[in-house]
Amino acid sequence: MKTIAVATKNAGKLREMMDAFGGLPVTLLPLSHFGDLPDAVEDGATFAENAAIKAKFYMKATGVACLADDSGLEVEALNGAPGVYSARFAGVHGDDDANNAKLVAELVRLGREDSPAAYRCALALADTDGRLLTAAGACRGTVRRTPRGMGGFGYDPYFYLSDDKTMAELTLSEKDAVSHRGAALRAMAQRLRAYLEG
Repeated sequence: MKTIAVATKNAGKLREMMDAFGGLPVTLLPLSHFGDLPDAVEDGATFAENAAIKAKFYMKATGVACLADDSGLEVEALNGAPGVYSARFAGVHGDDDANNAKLVAELVRLGREDSPAAYRCALALADTDGRLLTAAGACRGTVRRTPRGMGGFGYDPYFYLSDDKTMAELTLSEKDAVSHRGAALRAMAQRLRAYLEG
C-alpha cells in the first residue's frame, strides 16, 4: 500500500480524489495529517506549473509521494480570467462568496448576463524517487449571473452545463462524470496504476 499526501485543505477536492483512487493500492492522507506545514508558493503561470510546484514542495515537506491539483475557471468574456487566480480572484484565498461576487460584478460591468467558460484541472504526483506523473481535464459550459444549487464548491452554482443544470445541482457521482477534475483524476488513476504495477 503506497502512502500519498494530498496537497489540499479543500474537503470537497479530497473526497473527489479518494473516490477516484478507491480501487488502487494507495492510502491518501490530507496535509493536516503531517502537522502544521507552510504553504507552497503558487507562482506558476499555468495550472500545470502550479500543480507541479505544490506536488514537489509537499513531497519534500512530508517525505512521501504527493498529489496536487491546480484548477480554476476561465471565462471567455473576461479574457480567460480568473484562471490561475480563481481561488483568490477577489483577493483572499478560498473566499468563495467574495470570488463569486466579483465574477458577477465583472459580468455586470461588461453588460453580460452570461459567457462561455471552462473549468480546467491539472494534476501532478511527485514521488520521492523523482518521478512526476501529470494529467489534465476540462469541462466547458456557461457562467451566468444567477446561481442555482446548494452542492459543490467554488464557482459551481454559477457554472451551467449543456443540460441547463449547474455543477452545484449535481450529485457527487454526476459531477465526477462530467467535471474537469473527474476527467483529470480518471487519467491520473490510469497512470498511477501503470506506475505502481511497473
